[in-house]
Amino acid sequence: MSNLPTWQEADDKAVAISRALAMDAVQKVGNGHPGTAMSLAPVAYTLFQRILKHDPSNPQWINRDRFILSCGHSSLTLYIQLFLSGYGLELEDLKNFRTLESATPGHPEYGHTVGVETTTGPLGQGVANAVGMAMASRYVKGLFDSESKTKLFDHNIWVLASDGDLQEGISAEASSLAGTQMLGNLKLIYDDNRISIEGDTHVAFTEDVSARYLSYGWMVIEVPSKSDGNVDRDKLEQAMLKAVAETSKPVLIRLHSVIAWPAPNAKGTAKSHGSALGDEEIAATKKLLGIDPAETFFAPKPVIEHTRKVKDRGQKEYAVWLSEFDLWKTNNPEQAALLSRLTTKQLPIDWDKGIPVFSSEKDVATRAASGKVIQYLAEHLPEFWGGSADLAESNNTTIENGGSFLPANSQIKGANPFGRVVHFGIREHAMAAILNGAALHGFVKPFGGTFLVFSDYMRGSVRLSALMQLPVTYVWTHDSIGLGEDGPTHQPVEHLAALRAIPGLSMVRPADANEVSASWAEIIKRGKPAGLALSRQNLPVIDRNKYQDISGVKKGAYVLAYGEDDKKDGCQVILIATGSEVYLALAAREKLAQNGIKARVVSAPCLEWFKEQPDTYRNQVLPKNVKARVSIEAGIAQPWYEFIGDAGVTVSLEHFGASASATVLFKEFGFTVENIVNAAKKSIDKLHG
Repeated sequence: MSNLPTWQEADDKAVAISRALAMDAVQKVGNGHPGTAMSLAPVAYTLFQRILKHDPSNPQWINRDRFILSCGHSSLTLYIQLFLSGYGLELEDLKNFRTLESATPGHPEYGHTVGVETTTGPLGQGVANAVGMAMASRYVKGLFDSESKTKLFDHNIWVLASDGDLQEGISAEASSLAGTQMLGNLKLIYDDNRISIEGDTHVAFTEDVSARYLSYGWMVIEVPSKSDGNVDRDKLEQAMLKAVAETSKPVLIRLHSVIAWPAPNAKGTAKSHGSALGDEEIAATKKLLGIDPAETFFAPKPVIEHTRKVKDRGQKEYAVWLSEFDLWKTNNPEQAALLSRLTTKQLPIDWDKGIPVFSSEKDVATRAASGKVIQYLAEHLPEFWGGSADLAESNNTTIENGGSFLPANSQIKGANPFGRVVHFGIREHAMAAILNGAALHGFVKPFGGTFLVFSDYMRGSVRLSALMQLPVTYVWTHDSIGLGEDGPTHQPVEHLAALRAIPGLSMVRPADANEVSASWAEIIKRGKPAGLALSRQNLPVIDRNKYQDISGVKKGAYVLAYGEDDKKDGCQVILIATGSEVYLALAAREKLAQNGIKARVVSAPCLEWFKEQPDTYRNQVLPKNVKARVSIEAGIAQPWYEFIGDAGVTVSLEHFGASASATVLFKEFGFTVENIVNAAKKSIDKLHG
């Protein structure tokens, strides 16, 4: 890296063109964020052209440096460098900025544009994603080269962040953990331009950021701007090289800049943050940049040919790596086979054949059953990795003998830089975003646990898990008023409904321990974001000799118990339940039978999976001709109306809980056999009313 090529006039021209392209793209569409893209042009250009280890011809190279633009509103900062470097974006894509179906949406979107490593926009998320990538990178290093015999799996995570990113609590949570983890492969460039939408950030942000990051255990490098406000590119490059050389702790490069530089009137103003500059200001700025004001989307061929030489350098670097990699594969056949499996996202043959089966002779909390399954998964899937937000014993998320994922010099007993037990601390939001970053890095199946009620703290990151369709599993325990005496602050009521409202997220609430096993297996097979809602209290393990087997779990809902002669004559009412309420539905079915009413019990652990099934299956489970239906779930009824219809009755909780034992609360709030029986009769009566 010290043998960087001489900076040339063509590089200066490319930076000027980058600033102009940012102005032109926003002006054409009429909206966007030109200012930061203008001031950060030399930063991003220096990274992509001179510092980053990457190959635009091979954007999925496993040992590439990752670059995250945390301030996603400045998407042009990234898009322009992807264009200049040859990642597949062309000038026409910049002209179509922020338009429907373009490759250049308003904020970077993972899976949509080649070279975009994560979806950013909600501020702070990118910083936390980067921490997750850096953590996963270290874990993956342990999988394939734990003795550090090679540099084949050594790369850096670069993130470019704004004032807004560092004001968000999630970035503070994640940065604190990064310091504890001593993530020497994490490099954060903080664009300290002192401007946000409301103007000078001093109205709300006066802390010493450098001191804060020093206290986190980071190295901090200050890069002042030039006297005219321009980025001091030479000093910045030296700071980047110093950051690369630091391998024992994360690095913050605090870059002082002037937004929208060198626009004569717009620079340093809040207006330049989120508005087009206007034709006159753009023309004046282009003159200062040495570009003909009459030119729009100016990108002369000689400059593009120069910038795309980075592909040649990348290909050479990749070729050297590949030669060493081929030798490694020969010498490490087991690790190579694992890498091949993980690269192709395959699972081992028969990986789930021995998944725990639980006896009906003993009641088991579904959180405890999940803990047993986690141990099994860890034994069979080395990529399975995660922990809890300081609730591991309650969430049952500790991988036994997995070692604590901590730096080797940590004072904590059992510390292992490649450990499988991640201690996130009391940082729920950062945990979720870190899990996203780990999944984005690749080669891991991450999971994280806390109480279901605290999913509120995580929602922004969970939403992004769903948006990106990442293989992240959330273990949310203490799933209802059944947690008892901790009271309404800890008792989730609206949470299942709120999480089910997130498109692309599967919410799974198993009825018993064996449904837990089947649910985990399906989640792993699907490789998509999912949340498990698990009980604190012990639940009966359903006797599968008496009732239907668990094969229907993977379909989201299945007939657990038919009414007497149900298959032959049809039932009169369907009881649909999830989680701890399923056994109440079974007991109510028996009581209804004593009253001559044929009731079918449907266990519905995952409504999202059920809605994916063909109509034929859904109609088999919920026959259209049986209109008397009761939903039973210890939460608000909102998600159930599409399944129960006009004649349906809900047994639900439409208010907050209270502090008392689970037994008392279930009775107090109507989750009893008697109340379910009455609800069934009421639904039947509606049809004859």
